[in-house]
Amino acid sequence: MSIDEIIENFSLLDEWDDRYRYIIELGRTLPPFPESARTDANKVQGCASQVWLETEVKPNGGGGPTLTFVGDSDAHIVRGLIAILFALYSGKHAKDILAADAPAMLDTLGLREHLTPQRSNGLRSMVERIRGEAQRAIGTAA
Repeated sequence: MSIDEIIENFSLLDEWDDRYRYIIELGRTLPPFPESARTDANKVQGCASQVWLETEVKPNGGGGPTLTFVGDSDAHIVRGLIAILFALYSGKHAKDILAADAPAMLDTLGLREHLTPQRSNGLRSMVERIRGEAQRAIGTAA
């Protein structure tokens, strides 16, 4: 599902209870995360919940490296937030990941006002991790 579809679906839901259920449903669409990938290296620091993120980098000629992500969390709502971030970032060129304005997109969804401070910090940590992976991919490709 694209980020535009998620934003559109979000706009159709008036109540935040419905939006939370939708976020949880998005989390259920994530592919299974291999037990072998639940390592300290893949763990996202700064999240109150357990969050793992694995990145695959593919060189892509003149367009620069492309990053694909898989991830998981032990919290249902966080799995949904991961799915939203993957809709925004996964399968994209590193330079596009760095150019994307995640805070503005998350504001469009109204998440900032409706997440606990711990979840907001965790979401920020996931975005920083993804951006860091994109920065490293560009550095490695150069």
